Amino acid sequence: MLITRWQAPQVPSLDQLKLILHSEGAELKEEEFPANSEVKEHRHPFEEIRIIYSGSMIFNFTGNKILLRPGDKIVIPPNTKHSMHINGDEPCHSVVAYRPF
Repeated sequence: MLITRWQAPQVPSLDQLKLILHSEGAELKEEEFPANSEVKEHRHPFEEIRIIYSGSMIFNFTGNKILLRPGDKIVIPPNTKHSMHINGDEPCHSVVAYRPF
């Protein structure tokens, strides 16, 4: 997996994040997860690209946990087992795209 941390002091807008994914040729959608919710371990036969735009999310890859905050991007290769936990008391919003590999 590839993680890109947002380094600028200002968090990108939702429109800017959409442009980033569109420039990579990916079809995208917005997702909202309630505070303290979880997505059970799963995998899929395609690449997942996700950028957080509010809240935070912890990805778990077989015990290795990675915290993503606004502006952070993760690329998950096909067939990689992962689960997600929404960190904190606020919902998490992200833009996600799936690409065949």
